[in-house]
Amino acid sequence: MTGQWGYAKNDNGLSGVKIINPDTSGEAICFNRNYMKITQVIPTYNEAQNLTVLVESLFREPVENLDLLIVDDNSPDGTGDVAESLADIYPGRISVLHRPGKEGLGKAYIEGFTMALESGADVIGMMDADLSHPPDRLPALLSKIDQADVVVGSRYVPGGSLDKNWPFWRKGLSWFGNTYARTILNLPIQDTTGGYRLWRRSALAAIPFAESRSNGYVFIVELAYMASLAGLSFAEVPIYFAERTRGTSKMSLKIQIEAALRVWQLRRLYSNRS
Repeated sequence: MTGQWGYAKNDNGLSGVKIINPDTSGEAICFNRNYMKITQVIPTYNEAQNLTVLVESLFREPVENLDLLIVDDNSPDGTGDVAESLADIYPGRISVLHRPGKEGLGKAYIEGFTMALESGADVIGMMDADLSHPPDRLPALLSKIDQADVVVGSRYVPGGSLDKNWPFWRKGLSWFGNTYARTILNLPIQDTTGGYRLWRRSALAAIPFAESRSNGYVFIVELAYMASLAGLSFAEVPIYFAERTRGTSKMSLKIQIEAALRVWQLRRLYSNRS
């Protein structure tokens, strides 16, 4: 089709090109991912050893208009300084939000989402900074964003998997935690606990994410529950979830127990709201 071009957004908030055909006086909207502003929110705490590798890997991917928002919790290892140095290397493509201390994953994402929405992002991403979420799968996730409100990098769909070196008991624990949350909350996705996600801006605007009081990894589950209750659509893309090779994992038995208890609290909380 030829004709006059103009910038447009569809009802889902996705950017594209409006083409007006002068012969028919009709128009069509072609939602091209090259016209979207994509902001990947990356919370960090003591990830100085991983951050540069992650940023360089993301910017090597063929993703147009990709910006990064690094939310650092005053990491003692200097992650915030590394982030600022990277922002100087990639001017205009990296923003750094410095928080006064370690306040939890949930609050980091809430502040990051708010900042991304205020900056006009069309698509807002989530991912860990420890390289367990493969940067080279970002284009695959993005390819589904015009088909669903939320796209999940999934370990539990065909083609997805956990680190090949994990022992059987650890893989079993991960599977159980994921199945536990999905069953109790009746979630329509296979990977309920995975934090590699893309959201349409309209999807985040449709849920009360800022009201969440979940500070740990259960925040990831609560977001999916909010989205499911709001009737949003999901797509899952297979990923290989690798074990971190640098730095120290934030996961602990205490966090896992708290998450298990919190899932039941979420069910009661949102049941009372309905």
